[in-house]
This record gives sequence, structure tokens and C-alpha cells, in this order.
Amino acid sequence: MALKEIYHVVAAEQDVATGETIKEGMVVSLNSSGQVVKQDSVDIYPYSIAGDTKSTSASAMPGVSAGWQNRVSDFYDETKASGKMTVYHSGGEFGTDQFATNVASASIMDPLYGANGLLDTVDTHSTSVIVARLTKSAGTYPSGVPGVDINGDQALSGDNSNTYIEFKLLI
Repeated sequence: MALKEIYHVVAAEQDVATGETIKEGMVVSLNSSGQVVKQDSVDIYPYSIAGDTKSTSASAMPGVSAGWQNRVSDFYDETKASGKMTVYHSGGEFGTDQFATNVASASIMDPLYGANGLLDTVDTHSTSVIVARLTKSAGTYPSGVPGVDINGDQALSGDNSNTYIEFKLLI
């Protein structure tokens, strides 16, 4: 549901393939036409981390209700106007809730791979392409909004029972 940009090196733009549903923070690949697709078993080499959401049913912005829309006319598709998606590559540090459940028990600096768009500790493609290294274990994440959950902040909501990891991007 979310990507928190802590530090990034390259924020590029790429055309998005028609019919894709990609949440901000997912691992993405390029198809044979050079368009962004959710990384899966067909497009096995990871390209980057998605910085925008392309959906027809829900928002994936950090900490907002799934029914919230940036612009109502876009119908949850942040790529609608340009057909392009922000993609982060070439390094950086990020927080996300887009990870497989086994990442919650991973250790700091464990390698993370791309599996069905999620960060995972298992290399399901046997390509040995490490997408990232875990730098902070799964847990609650401060939203920046005053509250009482985490050192004077409200906890950020999202997927994975509202838990986030931090990682160092390697691709």
C-alpha cells in the first residue's frame, strides 16, 4: 500500500503496460516492449520499485483510506494523465509495507528478492538478483502526524497489519 522515500538516487519515469495493477512500493520489471509491469514469473528480472499506483479499485498512498483519491477523475490511477510511472532505481533507502510475510522474521542485512511484486527472502526465480537488503525489521512506522503510537506520532496504516520494513535498494 505504500512507499516511504527516505533517500533515493534516481526517480525515473517509464510507460506502464495496459491492464496492470501495481501498488506503490511493489517490485516492477520491464516487459518486452519496455513498459513497467508488476514483477512476476514471466518478467523475472527486477527493474525498480514503483513510486506510483496504477489501480482501478483502491488508493495505495501511505496512511490513507483505500477509498481516498488524489483526483476523482483518475479513479485511483496515478499514471492516468501521462501513462507513466515513477520508478526508483540505482540505490536509495525506503520504507514499505509491500513485502511477503516471511520478511517479518528476516534479519537485518538479509537479501530481499522480487516475488510477485513483493519483496521476499526467497528467490523464486533462481536468478540471484538481489533487489534490496533489509535495514530495519518489520514494525510500526511513524506517520509524521502528532499522536501517541510512536514517540509522539500516530502509526502509519497499510498492508501487512500496518507494519513496514526499511530497505536499501540495490537495483
